[in-house]
Amino acid sequence: MRERDLVIVGGGPAGMAAALSAHEQGVQDILLIERDQYLGGILNQCIHTGFGLNYFKEILTGPEYAERFIKKIQAVPQIEVSLCSFVVSLTDEKVITLLRPGCLEQIKARALIMATGCREKTREMVHIAGTRPAGIFSAGLAQKLINIEGLLPGKRVVIVGSGDIGLIMARRFVLEGAEVKAVIEIQPQSRGLVRNQVQCIEDFEIPFYCNHKIVRIYGNKRVEKVSVAKVDAEFNAVAGSQFDIECDTVLISVGLIPENELIEMAGVELDARTNTPKSGQLNSTSIPGLFVCGNAYKIYDLVDAVSKDSEAAGRQAAEYLINYEHR
Repeated sequence: MRERDLVIVGGGPAGMAAALSAHEQGVQDILLIERDQYLGGILNQCIHTGFGLNYFKEILTGPEYAERFIKKIQAVPQIEVSLCSFVVSLTDEKVITLLRPGCLEQIKARALIMATGCREKTREMVHIAGTRPAGIFSAGLAQKLINIEGLLPGKRVVIVGSGDIGLIMARRFVLEGAEVKAVIEIQPQSRGLVRNQVQCIEDFEIPFYCNHKIVRIYGNKRVEKVSVAKVDAEFNAVAGSQFDIECDTVLISVGLIPENELIEMAGVELDARTNTPKSGQLNSTSIPGLFVCGNAYKIYDLVDAVSKDSEAAGRQAAEYLINYEHR
């Protein structure tokens, strides 16, 4: 079992910012682990603009934002990057079991930063009744299918929820020639950024239903239609308000959950409501030397804020390592 000064799990914007920050603070032995074949994380499929305005003072696409950090990582020989590598377990002693091409190995980290990002909530988490046909996707998966794989998941789309990914995908489907029948939001207003509400929904004249929810999905082999109803203050369907929308695709965009199964495995105290670490300080956890940053720590609206706070995680890890050496 090898021992490393600093191990960072996740090569997205959070992990890269933390690695660069730690190196700037003097850490000379850094291992950056990424399960995908490229660094960049979710940014690689976010080909729309709107990134970097706060951090770089420029308007960039997701891949352009990621590329600036990737070039900095590649210029630092002290940062070892391990791609196509998957962490399968983590202990409270900061020992990770890592599966990478051709081998299974264990690494003991003196300091560890988890930048594992988040995942999307699913249909089951919002209790939509009905059958289970093909054509039901999370908004992020649909984004990957279109932007990375070059596949169009459907042609007549209804979007459940108004998270930023859902709003952006409404526009993306229209640009690809599909018809977005409606965006259904249970809250009184959109949950996405105002700019996405305006640029993706209003500018494209996509029907937007606030205070509504999908009560049932219909279809055998493929989605055929959804039933929509208005909701009251308790989010219960209002009698007599139900109507149907014919469609072949339903996108779920109802929020994000920090992906923290590994630190839960290690015994980190988590908030059961948010799935985030219980801590009194940004990026810290109940295990000394184990830090969490980016969307794994809390859900951010802007990647610029992710980069800024993740740089703080790199500094925290470097400070911990200095104290570690003086023990």
